Amino acid sequence: MENNLIETIKFDINGLAPAIVQDASTKQVLMLAYMNQEALRQTLEKGETVFWSRSRNEFWHKGATSGNTQKVIEIKIDCDADTLLILVEPAGPACHTGEQSCFYRNSI
Repeated sequence: MENNLIETIKFDINGLAPAIVQDASTKQVLMLAYMNQEALRQTLEKGETVFWSRSRNEFWHKGATSGNTQKVIEIKIDCDADTLLILVEPAGPACHTGEQSCFYRNSI
């Protein structure tokens, strides 16, 4: 399944696919990040989320320094196979601000 999933995803011209992270229990959307093939492979191997940081140009194991890891429960792909939905069990806040979700601001 691991290689099949990696081969199924249609990564963009930069080799990235958006990854929506959602709390498996509450269904709250926690964050949006990006994965390349290697980040997805590491996520599958570790059982915790690993992303590609576009700003730092490096892999980012969520919670490696803060302890706020995200245990992967399930990974789904959308109908076009170009976006990942990762259901997780969070071990703390997802946002670097300390908020549970990166989507804590209301616009209206």
